[in-house]
Amino acid sequence: MCGIVGYVGKDPAVDFLLEGLRRLEYRGYDSAGIATLDDRRYLHVLKSAGRIETLADEVRKQTPTGATGIGHTRWATHGAPTESNAHPHLGGDGVVALVHNGVIENHASLRERLAAVGYEFRSQTDSEVVAHLIAESLRQIDRRGPAPSPKDRLIEAVELAVAQLQGTYGLAILFRDAPEWLIGVRLGSPLVVGIGDGVHYLASDASPLAGHTDRIVYLADHQLALLTPDGLEVRHRDHGRIRHQIESLELDAADVGTGGYDHYMLKEIFDQPEALRNTMRGRLSDDDATAVFGGLNLRPQELRQVRRLLITACGTSWHASLVGEYLIEEYARLPVEVEYASELRYRNPPLEPDTLLFAVTQSGETADTLAALRELKRKGHPTLAICNVVGSTIAQEANGGIYLHAGPEIGVASTKAYTSQCLAMAMLALYFGRLHHLSYDQGRHMIDAMRRLPDAVEEALQTHEVTRRIAERYADAGNFLYLGRQMNFPTALEGALKLKEISYIHAEGYP
Repeated sequence: MCGIVGYVGKDPAVDFLLEGLRRLEYRGYDSAGIATLDDRRYLHVLKSAGRIETLADEVRKQTPTGATGIGHTRWATHGAPTESNAHPHLGGDGVVALVHNGVIENHASLRERLAAVGYEFRSQTDSEVVAHLIAESLRQIDRRGPAPSPKDRLIEAVELAVAQLQGTYGLAILFRDAPEWLIGVRLGSPLVVGIGDGVHYLASDASPLAGHTDRIVYLADHQLALLTPDGLEVRHRDHGRIRHQIESLELDAADVGTGGYDHYMLKEIFDQPEALRNTMRGRLSDDDATAVFGGLNLRPQELRQVRRLLITACGTSWHASLVGEYLIEEYARLPVEVEYASELRYRNPPLEPDTLLFAVTQSGETADTLAALRELKRKGHPTLAICNVVGSTIAQEANGGIYLHAGPEIGVASTKAYTSQCLAMAMLALYFGRLHHLSYDQGRHMIDAMRRLPDAVEEALQTHEVTRRIAERYADAGNFLYLGRQMNFPTALEGALKLKEISYIHAEGYP
């Protein structure tokens, strides 16, 4: 699983597909592929192990011309990183082509059942199982008798197939007999539709859409989108056709480029001052010496009744949440518990009605954090979110929350999202502190300190050449220890995580 792009329009799809896959490279991958479909119903599939440029070389040699297409970058979960395991996968005798993000937990039993009725498998992936399952659903519909309309036939085939899946999926699907139709369907894996003029796009996140459209639709779980060059229809498993909400994409092509830096991580390190300004923009009130959050969806009197906070997160977001624990307990005098989401989802801690729950995630798609949020909601607890990606699954499913507005974070290792999350925690500490005991003067002092923060970060970034020399001096060391006290302890943990993620050098953080 990794990245998905799709296109249905009037022009050759291949240019958008390759550009979109390049924009998804930041997610990491070991193979890539595309499929295009032309009006003669010729399905052209190209796949390669390794870099996208290897795939692009094949595209230049074969020049596929279809105006409908799908593409995928794969990070192996089932099967080795080989060309045969790369997406797209074909179903039946090529009546279906699809790309898939997610994990199908019952793929083995489905594979056995499909093989028993004659389907041949050319890969080790769970995704090929889905392609054959859709082809088999088409066969059953055709065998049943008078066929529904061509559109309803394809929608029903997809719905019959996904109803048999256990696990998560984001699917982009082509049908050989429908060269101007593209279907996307999701459960637990994000998909976003882009709306253009005589063209529609599909992607696993918004970055491939930047510069092509500013009108998007985020699909929710159990929703299916049927895209044509001139139309979009969204359906829900339980409700049939539904009205879709069009949102504005606040992202342009420059936001997903490296901006002249050598790589995304370096760019995003230097993005931090502006990211911090955006996180606090419009949220600090001088008149009341407090923070202002418009999206919490709770009345001040409800928030005054809060006596405890439970924050759940993973990885970098967990470290930022630990910073929040120090800040909120210090300035708001509220007890805070920070839980690792992958553990909380399997625990049943006692939660009083006056406990407020926060889920913290940059992407809004972190699987364990989403599962923990859903489990807490199932038990009747309202849950708020702190996340960066507008329209993400957690942002949609939480009862309210705070957007970071830090801009897209494309580098694999989080940088500006961490500092923006820490700032959001400081603003929460100010907000709850002012609801209780924190004086006006103390609140103004915190606001002044927060407003100085972007300039302080800019000053720190001016040491980058010194930092480079230090890195070169110690690059051959095999072990690093990061030490920090109080709220610097989580930053020590985060520093150690960064070194391990980027260099694969052993590092630990300690108080």
